[in-house]
Amino acid sequence: MSDPFFHPVSGFDLPRFAGVPTFMRLPHVSLEDSRLAQVDIGLVGIPWDSGTTNRPGPRHGPRQLRDMSTMIRAQNGATGVRPFEAANCADLGDVPPNPADIADTMDRITAFYDKLVAADIIPLTAGGDHLCSLPVLRSLGKAHPLGMIHFDSHTDLFNSYFGGTLYTHGTPFRRAVEEGLLDPKRVVQIGIRGSAYDTEDRDFAQAVGIRVIPIEEFQARGPEDVLAEARDIVGSRPTYISYDIDFVDPAFAPGTGTPEVGGPNSFQAMLVARLLQGVNIAGADLVEVSPPFDASGGTAFLGVSLMFEMLCCMVPHQS
Repeated sequence: MSDPFFHPVSGFDLPRFAGVPTFMRLPHVSLEDSRLAQVDIGLVGIPWDSGTTNRPGPRHGPRQLRDMSTMIRAQNGATGVRPFEAANCADLGDVPPNPADIADTMDRITAFYDKLVAADIIPLTAGGDHLCSLPVLRSLGKAHPLGMIHFDSHTDLFNSYFGGTLYTHGTPFRRAVEEGLLDPKRVVQIGIRGSAYDTEDRDFAQAVGIRVIPIEEFQARGPEDVLAEARDIVGSRPTYISYDIDFVDPAFAPGTGTPEVGGPNSFQAMLVARLLQGVNIAGADLVEVSPPFDASGGTAFLGVSLMFEMLCCMVPHQS
């Protein structure tokens, strides 16, 4: 059982529209707080989108995700999991970015997550654009390469943009494989779709052994069958989960920078996260929520609901 200090504030004690918003109404614990050593799972914001090459705005994602997360309650309605009783969870705040310098910000992110690794804290991250995943992996995959289950409409395996720019939200997993942070034979990408410039990313995936499951195959086979294969691919060793909100059809998640039509609905989006149960999750992220394109807040609410589903798979199993 978790320490009651780490339980979220109940809507029966303080209305959900009141108080200072933290992720899922959890206590805020800074990296300098003595209670950091008691944290099992840390929720972190990375308000940074300098890798964006299309519509900007994910730098505002963590703030809106926190606000919408006040609607998250104590128990998973489908599985019965009560994650805040199974592990000490806390909002660890934001990594402070340098919006004028990509390299400096990535160093800041890696240094922040190095402290979490040292404290044996499993991170659940809210981005930010998808380049955020690379500096996180530079910390989590430093000792041993990780497997990865990646939900997205894009592979993010391109080599460069605009004649040689190596660090964008379309290149993080190409760099992660090259840097030995990911074991490509334990990487599966699910939901890939949309028009393309060429096949460079798919060619790279095939060359190194990454399993790409396009949306047509996902829809034909169904989430349960696809996630069973994904769990087999990553096996029992530590695995990173990266969830780009543009995996979801823009009819259900319009607030993102590079939407692609023909994706899963919001129920399927929740189900694939729920089916991560049993994966040895070393860390997870939810990225690319862009509040300027999310007038109703519905994309952010779906995003934090997905984070909650992943959190329920990260805590110790409850019988």
